[in-house]
Amino acid sequence: MKKFVYLLPFVVLQLFSCEQKAGQEKESLSVYQDVAYLQDYAVKFYSDDEQLSFKKVFADRNEVIQILTSKGLMNPVNGHFQYPGTIGPDIQYRPMLDKKVSDFILYQNQFVYLDDEAVFSNALAGKLFSRHQTSQADVLAGGRDFAFLVASGSSYTLIHDSKAKFSGQVDSPVLDSKYDSITGQFYILTSTALYRISESGGEQKQVYSGVGLTAFDLLASGEIALGTQEGYVVVDALGQVTRPLNARLPWTVLTAIQEIDGKLWFGSTKGAFMLREDGKFNYYHGERWLPGEQVIHISKGPEQSVLILTDRGLGQIVFEEMTLEDKALVFEKQVRKRHIRYGINANVSRLHNHDLATTQNSIADSDNLWTGMYLGSQLFRYLVTQSEEAKQNCYEAFEAMERLHHITRIPGLFGRTFERSGYFEFRKEYRDYVENYWYEGYNNNVSWNHSEDPEWDWRASASSDQAVGQMFALILIAEYIDEEDWRNRAIKLVDDLMGYIVANNYTLVDVDGKPSLWGRWNPEFINRFDTMIGDRKVYSSNLIAFLQAAYKFTGKEIYKNSAEDLIGNHGYLENLTRPFSQIGQAPADADEWSKMLSEEWNHSDDEMYFLAYWGLYPYALHDSLKPIYREAIKDHWEFERPEKNALWNFCYAMTGASEFDLEESIWHLKEFPLDMIEYKTENSHRMDIEMLMDPGFWGQLTAEVLPPDERPELKHNRNLFKLDAGDRRSELSAGDTYLLPYWMGRYLGVISAPVRK
Repeated sequence: MKKFVYLLPFVVLQLFSCEQKAGQEKESLSVYQDVAYLQDYAVKFYSDDEQLSFKKVFADRNEVIQILTSKGLMNPVNGHFQYPGTIGPDIQYRPMLDKKVSDFILYQNQFVYLDDEAVFSNALAGKLFSRHQTSQADVLAGGRDFAFLVASGSSYTLIHDSKAKFSGQVDSPVLDSKYDSITGQFYILTSTALYRISESGGEQKQVYSGVGLTAFDLLASGEIALGTQEGYVVVDALGQVTRPLNARLPWTVLTAIQEIDGKLWFGSTKGAFMLREDGKFNYYHGERWLPGEQVIHISKGPEQSVLILTDRGLGQIVFEEMTLEDKALVFEKQVRKRHIRYGINANVSRLHNHDLATTQNSIADSDNLWTGMYLGSQLFRYLVTQSEEAKQNCYEAFEAMERLHHITRIPGLFGRTFERSGYFEFRKEYRDYVENYWYEGYNNNVSWNHSEDPEWDWRASASSDQAVGQMFALILIAEYIDEEDWRNRAIKLVDDLMGYIVANNYTLVDVDGKPSLWGRWNPEFINRFDTMIGDRKVYSSNLIAFLQAAYKFTGKEIYKNSAEDLIGNHGYLENLTRPFSQIGQAPADADEWSKMLSEEWNHSDDEMYFLAYWGLYPYALHDSLKPIYREAIKDHWEFERPEKNALWNFCYAMTGASEFDLEESIWHLKEFPLDMIEYKTENSHRMDIEMLMDPGFWGQLTAEVLPPDERPELKHNRNLFKLDAGDRRSELSAGDTYLLPYWMGRYLGVISAPVRK
């Protein structure tokens, strides 16, 4: 999300008790007041004509948008958010089809045109028609009382009522011209100099000289911003430099500069960007924002929008007032319209040219996890708003997750996902990395299986992160849902799952009778790893959370006794509280499986930790454990703070922490893109970001994480510091990515209900 105004009103409003808020201690928390802000999104317009070149774009007082092209005037047609429009000939005025328009401007907020004969307009009753008698005129600027500066090559003439007032010449062809109505001066830009020309007498003065000048604009401050092929410089009216050359830009080869509503916008050969008050830039690059990479022209658009003309079409960046809840409700519709597959929260894929009409629901190994996270969002939404729609969404997601248990016909074993029969090949899927598994002869079947119902197949090899998704959702329903039947169904699944895991030596035994590849929490497995291997820590943390929750809701002593045995006799408390500073790569003499697991930080582990903290901290077996758990969660959060991830921050806030980076969390939610199609994204070329020489084990490539709408990764379990990615031809669901942290924040009370003016 890019914005013109960025104000975060925070006040301390509310107290939370451990009984009411998932185990929070009584402690005062900051609360973000959800007032409207400017949310941006793009409406794009493409041309099918590959021979067409674009020159300028403006919107007049009637909010009509016109585009000057190599084939005349054109209009953007029928574009909407995520549904691009086209660009077609402007045929409103029939005589215009015969005009050879070479330039046009806004004058008194009306379109004024330059052709090979005159300066003219269709506004003002068509009275403006001032002949210029200049061969090959191609640059136009409007002065006082319908006087116009017309340029051709390196020559220029001021005309008024078809009469030449003065003429002159500059060193090289005129690139652009503008008029300062305050001083009565025209400015002319060439590739080597900026000139000032007096409207009253035609006196010419060189204001600034340079190399590779490309664009300029007259600023409200009285200064002049000059674009070059190496950045931009700002000078005063006398040509004295007030801001030296700035090359720390997303890209330095500038093609356009325009001040709009007090904000300085830049076009370049690699996208557009806007200068923020903090001196950094909001970057609009890639097809999330623009049809093409090379920006031709920038101007103010209708209704708080900015028009960015590129080599492939027009991008209209719209700024719409909305609250975080307004944004969430947009995403609620996105999920229900396109991302529910048999109740499962799924991504959609196989987009052709990013056309959402071509999408198909995707099968994913993490269907369980994404659905559990979406369920959590809807349950939190229901608890906050009492929305019956949210409750129904929650129940539908639960039934999908419940079916993943029932479809295997083995109580306690759940599948990864399911689909109607006949659409996936039944085969064993070879994964080369299992050759280095920790014991020889491991042969895992991760393919499809028939269910009892011949209409359906299901996918085996459930994993630890799927188990986290199941337990996260089930314990939330068991704790907070207000209908006993649904609570009991959730508790039964908790009991079945944990009973099955405990009975099988803390493993998830698959349909083939062997533990699944990623379904092992037993001491023999996790304690064989050296202490720096993250799997030893995350599996200990997860299993203790699972067992505590199972004991809480079933009252069965086996779960309590199991947790106490693992803590007391197998080092699970030591494992789960081990500082993250001690987690890293395996030593040189470690086995190959340990080396594979610890080549780099697995960001899926973060998701597993933080979601399972909702079972670890609130349901601690003894009060003495709560401060220990809380400190372990804080240690994890401290390591993840650079990501500015609202979900991690709010999971930590669940413990009652008073400092959990609320401002950064709101930044994350505001900057989250409305358009979640996974376009090709590139940032590694940028010169405005500080790259770290050593990304380290955690994979932090830059000193600061990029805003979500500028980076390629939106899923919580991916490396949010990743800079580039190709076109993935898919749209992500907001159910797990945005809705869970937003509604969790609302439930915890750290985000207020919308505050309407």
